[in-house]
Amino acid sequence: MKVCVLSSGSRGNSTYIETNKSKILIDLGITTSYIEQKLQEIDVDPKSISSILITHTHSDHINGLKVFLKKYQPTLYLTQKMYDDLIKLFPITKYQIIDNDFTLNDLNIKIIKTSHDASDSNGYIIEADDKSVVYITDTGYINKKNHDKLQNKNIYILESNHDIDMLMNGKYPYHLKQRILGDKGHLSNKDSSYYLSNFIGPNTKTIILAHLSQDNNTSELALKTLSETLKQKNQNVKNILVATQNERTELLEV
Repeated sequence: MKVCVLSSGSRGNSTYIETNKSKILIDLGITTSYIEQKLQEIDVDPKSISSILITHTHSDHINGLKVFLKKYQPTLYLTQKMYDDLIKLFPITKYQIIDNDFTLNDLNIKIIKTSHDASDSNGYIIEADDKSVVYITDTGYINKKNHDKLQNKNIYILESNHDIDMLMNGKYPYHLKQRILGDKGHLSNKDSSYYLSNFIGPNTKTIILAHLSQDNNTSELALKTLSETLKQKNQNVKNILVATQNERTELLEV
């Protein structure tokens, strides 16, 4: 399994996942031209993308969809509520409604319901050939009922959106601060580090901190918070990355 976060942040998100039989994207919230460029950098033909999974329909996760769908015609996988949102914006001809865990070619995909102020929102566990990737962003918390499912995966792509002190002392109006901090907002560095320290295991090879706020976080703070939390619990993950808005990560393989 190969994984590359193409873009992650407040202005656009998209992640590429490849297996022997599948080439998919999770979200497409940035321009098609940007996605084409980043895919070509890792020797992937955009025409080979067969499917796109959607986490939710906020603009930074779907802004590039209309053009990419029209140009390359992949199948869109989304819930009924997400479909109802998108069909108001542009026509969708190839799609699959997902309500439960499902199989896509050689991928086994588990849906993790997230808590966000959208009509509906998902995280995903994607597994193939005994390899696994967790993808969770845009959530105020991760429900305890899902914690067992999230144990000891190979790669975690998890939101580390904001530093609480930066947010509270920053320029955002009070109501927006409360939204971000709330149960339907975003995970802080502290939240993300707590969850990761409880989820990782011997099989964990890589952590990618994702969806960092441009105004209320820094890569250094996110990394420091996670490193300190793991050290306190005597844990170690050799490869820890921070996904950014305008650069892709390296192409990871597990």
